[in-house]
Amino acid sequence: MTFQDGGRFEGGRVTSRRGGGGRGRGVAVGGGIGSLVLVVLVVLLGGNPAQLFAGVAGGTGGGGSGTEQVATVGECTAEQANAERECRLSATVQALDAYWARALPAAGLDVPEAEVQPGVVEFAEATQTGCGAASAATGPFYCPPDRAIYLDLSFYDVLSSQYGASGGPLAEMYVVAHEYGHHVQQLTGVFDRADRSGTGDDSDSVRVELQADCYAGLWAGDAATTVDPDTGVTFLEPITRQQLADALSAAAAVGDDHLQQQATGGVDPDTWTHGSSEQRQRWFTVGYEQGSVAACDTFAATTL
Repeated sequence: MTFQDGGRFEGGRVTSRRGGGGRGRGVAVGGGIGSLVLVVLVVLLGGNPAQLFAGVAGGTGGGGSGTEQVATVGECTAEQANAERECRLSATVQALDAYWARALPAAGLDVPEAEVQPGVVEFAEATQTGCGAASAATGPFYCPPDRAIYLDLSFYDVLSSQYGASGGPLAEMYVVAHEYGHHVQQLTGVFDRADRSGTGDDSDSVRVELQADCYAGLWAGDAATTVDPDTGVTFLEPITRQQLADALSAAAAVGDDHLQQQATGGVDPDTWTHGSSEQRQRWFTVGYEQGSVAACDTFAATTL
């Protein structure tokens, strides 16, 4: 198991959407396979989807048809969280809530408690967001206007089958923790200060993404030692070498160099927006091993 036996997580933290339509406009970016590749390379695992959707969906989505059904993920036990993706997502988000509620004040970052928690939406196939229409092809992302994380849970299968990740629960948690890291960046002003329009292996875009990877590592290292005050047990069991390898495999699978090699057969560091596989693994490890928000200051790093 990954979540500690005896753990229990309340419901209502994650919203589920079904039947929202939302085909085209925001995601297509002009339409065609080339657009899909662009979405995968730029939006996959974070970034700023508004850069792709702006001017296409007017920042509010549009397109879709049908009535969307909205519900929330209910209460889950640790055993359910270890077996079911919806429950695992809910439990992961609540463990992240607990971590960042402590970590931000400890780092001297003054953020109102009511703003710490992002919205989290899991959807099937397509939905509308403040950043435009999203589909399973978009990949998980954080939408700043909504202050919310969006993901289709089938992405985890794609991560393994198409991009070579080894899979596993901690790999799925890494994805969520990375997106939560973008919410932290929104709260702390990183999004406002960084020039996220640029590309390249030393660009602010890459530094933003690597910092989110580092933040994911921070949480993973903390969750196996922090006791959930509601249950009296730690959120996670001690992380095994294999589980850590799974998380690092997910980070490597979404490196710019790996994605470019798969898509085009070549690598162009001047167009990077997220960082190489090696960089993403290394900055996750920095957070995991050092356990300090200050250690994740990728903008002060001379070498990424």
